[in-house]
Amino acid sequence: MDKIFLKHGVRLLYERVPGNITSFTIGLEAGANSENSNNLGIAHAVEHMVFKGTHSKSEKEINEICNEYLGFHNAMTNYPYVVYYGSSLKEDFKNAFNIYFDIVFNPAFREEGFKEEMAVIIEELKEWSDDVVQHCEDFLFYETFEKRRIKELIIGREETIKALTLEEIREYHEKFYTLDNCVISVVTSLDLSEVIEIIEGEIASLNKTKPLLTHNTCEIEALEGVKPSFTQRSSERVSSRESEEEKTFSLYENPKAGVYIEENLSINGCKVQYIFPIHNLSEREVTLLQLFNEYFVGGTSSLLYDEIRTKRGLVYDIQGKVKGEKGIKLYTITLSTSKENIDLVREIIKEKIDKVKALKGIFTEDFFKKYIKSQNLKRMLALEKSIVLSMHLAVYEIMHSGGELLLNEFYNLSNCTEEEILSVINKVFIKETLGIIRN
Repeated sequence: MDKIFLKHGVRLLYERVPGNITSFTIGLEAGANSENSNNLGIAHAVEHMVFKGTHSKSEKEINEICNEYLGFHNAMTNYPYVVYYGSSLKEDFKNAFNIYFDIVFNPAFREEGFKEEMAVIIEELKEWSDDVVQHCEDFLFYETFEKRRIKELIIGREETIKALTLEEIREYHEKFYTLDNCVISVVTSLDLSEVIEIIEGEIASLNKTKPLLTHNTCEIEALEGVKPSFTQRSSERVSSRESEEEKTFSLYENPKAGVYIEENLSINGCKVQYIFPIHNLSEREVTLLQLFNEYFVGGTSSLLYDEIRTKRGLVYDIQGKVKGEKGIKLYTITLSTSKENIDLVREIIKEKIDKVKALKGIFTEDFFKKYIKSQNLKRMLALEKSIVLSMHLAVYEIMHSGGELLLNEFYNLSNCTEEEILSVINKVFIKETLGIIRN
């Protein structure tokens, strides 16, 4: 993978692959973490509104061009980031990238269609809790955090969505959709020089109509190895709601320990989630936790799966996940079981956690070789599609030390020891925070 710093601080990640498909992502650190208490849901609303039309194209024209040049395209808002991504034939990359770059950086934000799009988002909100597993996590976040953005849904609340104004959406876009906050990843067989020429052409065209597209008053030099810091930008637009009392969110805090229960008569059985904060772990320690997760609860041969499902038949499904996203950083264990079995399942999990914190003789050199190989295989399989690779390269560039970590994360592990992984385990498993949705 090549990383190139283009004009105005744009970071380009280029991965050459054979084939006739070119996939690309435009990513920005402009997700829900950037919101405050007065504009919950605005990041997601901006993602919707940019597709309603640009200064040169109507929504209908955008849809027609996307259908012509893009075999697949989508957008997603997470807590730390928002990404716009698509795939085209390589000969159509210039046209495909042109329309998406125009959508992202040159939206018109017209009054026409604004109320209707907010109504669409409210309908989306109503369907949000239909996924009981997701609702269990959302419920737990709301109950256990006080100051973090993840306490609230990415999409916001109905009242905050209804309160958003078009002017606030324009301001949010102007503040965060800047070139020095932009990562572009391209996975293609096209030459790097051709990709750079196409992207720099779009940047140059954009600057003719919008000369101030970075937060710095002077142009950022494209220096090799220099990553512009979003926190160091010098000028920020004042929000129209600044006169009102507003609360900014803390990036991290520990969840309140305890068991949180919600009764839901519309479901059969129970959905359960444990959360453990990992924001105090280093990047290497988070990678080690991923190895441990596969051993502990990450697959059909894992310790908890074997004991709770295979041997005892107490759960339908159980899985662990390391959520390393900026502003989230949690280790979760999620399972489905019956109301009758839940107490026994909790006892077994507690017993296994207590034992694994002092486990000796398991985390050997052979253990690390086995699980590093397994994680590399799963990572490569997950990234087999060029669109998935493109999106995750951009996401890793935004969230971590760089996009290259996506490809090298497990190869970078060396000289792992039993003491090191036990230290990680004991940093994670300190206090139990548990959410239960039951009938």
